[in-house]
Amino acid sequence: MLLEAVDIHKTYTQGKKKLDILKGIDLKVEQGEVLCIVGPSGAGKSTLLHILGGLDYPTSGAVNFDGDSFYKNNDKVRAKIRNNKIGFVFQFYHLFPGFTALENVLFPMMVKEDTVGVKKFESKGLDLLDQFGLIERIKHKPNELSGGEQQRVAIARAVINDPQILFCDEPTGNLDSENGSEVIRLLLDLNKRNKQTLIIVTHDEELAELCHRTVHIRDGAIMQS
Repeated sequence: MLLEAVDIHKTYTQGKKKLDILKGIDLKVEQGEVLCIVGPSGAGKSTLLHILGGLDYPTSGAVNFDGDSFYKNNDKVRAKIRNNKIGFVFQFYHLFPGFTALENVLFPMMVKEDTVGVKKFESKGLDLLDQFGLIERIKHKPNELSGGEQQRVAIARAVINDPQILFCDEPTGNLDSENGSEVIRLLLDLNKRNKQTLIIVTHDEELAELCHRTVHIRDGAIMQS
């Protein structure tokens, strides 16, 4: 088992009022699995994804990742784990506007290696951009790319460090149907070729139907899986 969530609760406080966003989530994810998390807006899907990926703290409960209790580590150690073992893809691409497509893809690897040079890593970034149909766009900046192209750059960036798991938060949510289908194909191809573990939050029915397993969340709790 690669990832386990144990009795995850998340509560926000607004003045004297407490909002229970997650209410005792238990979840196990195996290596190589493609898991889809679905549910209505406000159900807690993205909050759960962020906690599983180490981007947000649970109020209580534990996340065990690759044999380690994630939230027993300090911020610095968790950040290192995220950069070395975890990839993220979001609805909005979060590319650096002043960087080229290639530089955006290489950035996590530069952080991992504690260097700002790109030459050492260019071949790996170029290979990924070629696989994703972007070899003619390597010198283009985000404002020179379509939405679909920007998301493909974001996916390449997410996998440049060969993560054990890829968290995707509405990866097709900002794309038209054609580009959305292309992103779905790329993600599932990563799983097929590399046994890439994927956890995907989505409203996209086409994507949900293609996942190995679907978890339904409503009002902060898992309804079925």
